[in-house]
Amino acid sequence: MKKHLIRNYRTLATSELRATVLDIFEAGMTAVSTETAIRKQVAVNAGKLRVGKKMYDLANFEKIFVIGCGKASVETARVLEKMLGKKITGGVVIDVRNAKLQHIKSVAGTHPFPSVRNLKATAEIVALLKRVGPKDLVITIVSGGGSALLFWPHSIRLENYVCVTKNLMRAGATIREMNTVRKHLSALQGGQLVKLAHSATMIGLIFSDVPGDDIGMIASGPTVLDTTTVKDAKRILTKYNVTETCKIVGGDLIETPNDAGVFKKVQNVLVVNNVVAVRAMVEVARKVGFKPRVLSTLLAGEASEVGEMLVKNVKRGEALIAAGETTVHVIGRGHGGRNQEVAMGALEKIPVNTVLLAISSDGHDNSVAAGALSDLEVVAKAKKFRLDVKKYLADNNSFEFTKKTGSQVYTGITNINISDLFVVLRK
Repeated sequence: MKKHLIRNYRTLATSELRATVLDIFEAGMTAVSTETAIRKQVAVNAGKLRVGKKMYDLANFEKIFVIGCGKASVETARVLEKMLGKKITGGVVIDVRNAKLQHIKSVAGTHPFPSVRNLKATAEIVALLKRVGPKDLVITIVSGGGSALLFWPHSIRLENYVCVTKNLMRAGATIREMNTVRKHLSALQGGQLVKLAHSATMIGLIFSDVPGDDIGMIASGPTVLDTTTVKDAKRILTKYNVTETCKIVGGDLIETPNDAGVFKKVQNVLVVNNVVAVRAMVEVARKVGFKPRVLSTLLAGEASEVGEMLVKNVKRGEALIAAGETTVHVIGRGHGGRNQEVAMGALEKIPVNTVLLAISSDGHDNSVAAGALSDLEVVAKAKKFRLDVKKYLADNNSFEFTKKTGSQVYTGITNINISDLFVVLRK
């Protein structure tokens, strides 16, 4: 019996069309699994470390450290331990879960909001970096979720930082806007982690969850030269009326390093992105008889509106595939995530013989569900239980709606984060 990534696959696969859309998603996720992605970019052979197209003679380094933040950091650390073994001197990775590693300390932090736990774990990374020297190698894992997990504020208090994050999220700020602000509230993001590591050689292994793959925005770019300024951050805080609400003062914001020389011993490598997943999904869709069409790998917009747009644009015999990250302007008091809202937004316009799947690649759509699917079966259940889609959307209560209609998708933590994935099939 085939093992599925989707834990409730058999419950959801009540039709051939549903089973097919779930299979297409799973193919995309298999293509971007952390170990598969790392082994394509990193290899160790005869005392040499290859990262991308660059070779490192490990004999030239006295110590090798592995640090990391984000939802792919534990799994990547595990793979690096397989490759490098006892050559790793030590390290610390902060993920949403922990695991037993041989040479690297694993810490489970909180997300999407930082906490004292994140602060303490980050303090260990800071202490480690302060000890490294010019003959040391630091391998840094950077992945989605790292902006909250790697938490080392310049001066802002924890509760004020959480206030900023919550208010920007509720207002529907984009990931670029949020991470621009985070860079200038942090003493590590925006390339400042590199500055802290003195003259050590650094490799940044970067997993993209940001549409467009701007590596300076992924986890707020701790290993990347920043091009934003405090002025940019202030403009965003003002735009969303956050400055006064969260009691931000001028001293809370800091300029990031703008000297390219600081980064001369840094190699940043994009390990994987949503394009890899989309290509795999296209291939499977074609094999099972659908005509694949990639709408975008930069999909954005208000979640419920995106859902309606997707089902209105899919043609008969087509697999409409997209990736990206929508936003939700929170005005209600409900619970749920953007992908569940995408699924709900499709319901009033979904044609016959059509199914939509919207899912977060990290397995957490602001809830225990990874996302949801939509089709006329969900419409029928909503009518049966007298659920008003518009009222649930107005209250941003997508979790309760998708739970009651049995349309939630569960994957658990996937150890990868490459943005959200969307598939619409129409017979």
